[in-house]
Amino acid sequence: MKLLTPDLYVESILHLDLEKLKTRNIKGLIIDIDNTLVAWDIKYASEEAKEWLLNLKKEGFEVCLVSNNTEDRVVTFNEALQLPAIHRATKPRRGAFRKAMRKMGTDVHNTAVIGDQIFTDVLGGNRMGLFTVLVVPIESKEFWWTTLVRKVERHVLRVVLKEHRGD
Repeated sequence: MKLLTPDLYVESILHLDLEKLKTRNIKGLIIDIDNTLVAWDIKYASEEAKEWLLNLKKEGFEVCLVSNNTEDRVVTFNEALQLPAIHRATKPRRGAFRKAMRKMGTDVHNTAVIGDQIFTDVLGGNRMGLFTVLVVPIESKEFWWTTLVRKVERHVLRVVLKEHRGD
């Protein structure tokens, strides 16, 4: 279960305590797009997401968007942001995480992964030894495969949170 357990679980990216990340010496953030920054069917970053992402740079963080989605999806979303980005990442495989750290100039000791899925973002980040942050998915309406995976995730999350609280 350790590989499926996030280091931090927050309501949304907006609830993430950046100072807490800094005290953990986190310098780079690998961030998922769909249902982490915006609903999966929204093409562009909202003003709120743009502001949050651009503020990360001001706060001294390196950022790389990493998505399992298509190149078209990632390029369109990233148009106004112009952040380093990786599409068709095949998370939880390690390759995209390594590539993101190279782009940011960070390593496993100072990089965090932020995403909404246990079986892609958290599992992938934990396999690499990264600090993992799970956010509550923005949208409940999703691609059919993700809907199926979410059912399993909910069960795993209940078990993980129960173990974490010591119930």
